[in-house]
Amino acid sequence: MTYHPKSDFMRVMIERGFLADCTDYQGLDEALAKGIVPAYIGFDATAKSLHVGSLIQIMMLRWLQKTGHKPIVLMGGGTTKVGDPSFRADERPLLTPAQIDDNIAGIRKVFASFVVFGDGPGDAIMVNNAEWLDDLNYLEFLRDIGRHFSVNRMLSFESVKSRLDREQSLSFLEFNYMILQAYDFLELFRRYGCRLQMGGSDQWGNIVNGIDLTRRVLDGEIFGLTSPLLTTSDGKKMGKSASGAVWLNPEMLSPYEFWQFWRNTTDADVGRFLKLYTELPIEDCDRLGALEGAEINDAKVILANEVTKLAHGIEAAQAAEATAREVFEKGGVGEDLPTLRLSPGELGEGISLAQLIVRSGLAKSGKDAKRLIAEGGARVNDDLATDAGQMFGAGHFAEPLKLTAGKKRHALVVLD
Repeated sequence: MTYHPKSDFMRVMIERGFLADCTDYQGLDEALAKGIVPAYIGFDATAKSLHVGSLIQIMMLRWLQKTGHKPIVLMGGGTTKVGDPSFRADERPLLTPAQIDDNIAGIRKVFASFVVFGDGPGDAIMVNNAEWLDDLNYLEFLRDIGRHFSVNRMLSFESVKSRLDREQSLSFLEFNYMILQAYDFLELFRRYGCRLQMGGSDQWGNIVNGIDLTRRVLDGEIFGLTSPLLTTSDGKKMGKSASGAVWLNPEMLSPYEFWQFWRNTTDADVGRFLKLYTELPIEDCDRLGALEGAEINDAKVILANEVTKLAHGIEAAQAAEATAREVFEKGGVGEDLPTLRLSPGELGEGISLAQLIVRSGLAKSGKDAKRLIAEGGARVNDDLATDAGQMFGAGHFAEPLKLTAGKKRHALVVLD
């Protein structure tokens, strides 16, 4: 891309690899260079935390604030009741209002690590779209808003088209989602002067809808910007690990396991991830990403430390690195390892190795645990485990029991 931005925010987006597309590069850049631009990204409240698949968007809001603008975190308390059909093969399970509120509270904790909330002109705010969606009058909404939407055009959007092409059901409930999301942009412009919506490139159709609607109803000059949909170099979707989602909330995934996810980054992804997920200078990201052989592991430790520092604080990052060093280099038992606590009642007459591996989170099912053991990938206190049915009673837990899956995943089992 040859465009040379005037604003710090656009420069960061382009240099660090955040930018996939923009509705008007020059217009947005000029608006950003003139003064504070409020901008939002929407997040549905489907769980008590976001996972690392959302971290690229969170970092965009962080950079927005660092370059002098106002982040608006839009929680989809209303739209979560509908469910976003984008690129999904099935409909989302519907949640109760109490579950949604609980999830929003958990997600706010995640954001508090990345942006500064407050009442100042550049302070972040968290807004819930249930404020305007819950009380909509259906007939008025159809008359005032629905008339601006072309069904022909909505059917052409990739998120809808892909479902219809596969002959998968798309409910009217979900079809309404894009109209509601477009209406969010209009309301945020009206209430907060919000002029920019950002999101992953799968949200392009929804963003363009919101811009068109706001221009037609309020004649507002607003913009859209998308980030690339991120996959790892081996083609996997960002946000998943072998043991499940990589959550950003420490109650759902320990800082040590979070650190370990980044330490296990594929060599080819290190430079790119340093640019997207840390604030290290570009030249350092390029230099570290170009390292080879054993040296690239040092770059991975820096990546893990920097991302963990942002998400969980410097002490959590240092503790995770110390635990990793103790486990990997000295073969010890680190204090921060994921820990399964068993009560004497749970233990009963004993518990099998396969059950311990599943309950400690090192395998998803008994079948996976047995396969791990059969393939020589399981260890107990650093000794190779060969019998999935081996029983462990109270006498085995005088000291914490260390379980290992593969080379890099560990857990402790203790008897309370």
